[in-house]
Amino acid sequence: MKQPIQDGVWPTMITPFTEDGKMDEASLERAVEWYIGHGVDGLFAVCQSSEMFYLSLEERIELAKFVVRHAAGRVPVIASGHVSDRFEDQVTELNRMAETGIDALVLITNRLAAENESDDVFKRNLERLLTRLPEQIKLGFYECPYPYKRLISPELLRFCAETGRFSFLKDTCCDLEQLRAKLAAVDGSALKIFNANTATLLESLKLGAAGYSGVMANFHPELYVWLYRNWKSQPERADRLMNVLTMASFIEHHLYPVNAKFYLMLEGVYRSFHTRSRDHGELTLTHRLEVEQLRRLSQQLAKEYTA
Repeated sequence: MKQPIQDGVWPTMITPFTEDGKMDEASLERAVEWYIGHGVDGLFAVCQSSEMFYLSLEERIELAKFVVRHAAGRVPVIASGHVSDRFEDQVTELNRMAETGIDALVLITNRLAAENESDDVFKRNLERLLTRLPEQIKLGFYECPYPYKRLISPELLRFCAETGRFSFLKDTCCDLEQLRAKLAAVDGSALKIFNANTATLLESLKLGAAGYSGVMANFHPELYVWLYRNWKSQPERADRLMNVLTMASFIEHHLYPVNAKFYLMLEGVYRSFHTRSRDHGELTLTHRLEVEQLRRLSQQLAKEYTA
């Protein structure tokens, strides 16, 4: 039975690889336990952080199945499935992913129209696609920045919400006014908006965002969980924590996801920081120091906020 999309914190999982470039299932199993042990509300198993554009279709399918199997119903699992350019290839990819047991199938917004094409093209392609996907599976959107970022307008988002088929949006606009308009567009529907941006997160929660789905939940998810669960009852502490989380989030620009994998190595979760999307050999001693210092700061904050 499919689980509902819960409000809260949804990490964008990163795929562990062995030193010879294969998926590391032992590390992935530990990662599932690590995320759940840190209180997350759901897992986004196949996404850009997972290096989905660098995984074969069979690897993406196996990754989703593995996470579903090891999450074992404790939290819902979602995954995006289409990376191809051709419409028919996307249909194949998405239908394969829909069969993995995931709780929602996430559509990549930039796959539905080219960068120079209008929202009308997007809408037509989406309508065609909806007729080719299983009606029983919940759907979502991810405004993936690669190969280009395509944001969904509030008007288009309202149309999507009114289909009744969508329940998740990973929003990457990083703009509170756009978020306000999008939240108004989906008000009263089943479509929940999860903010991927740390700096705007707390204010977006106040506006009605459902939670956080971003890369920093690969470093210190427990702090985001605390923020989501306590910002209303402890606003002053939430403000202080928000200041630190925003500054910490700058590490995203310092060789992510390699640095996140190194963080998880320090946590005893991953065995290597090998990646396919970046040159892991570029992780300098300075990068490592940054991650080590962030981990010590995270541990101090976790004692203060979650003990």
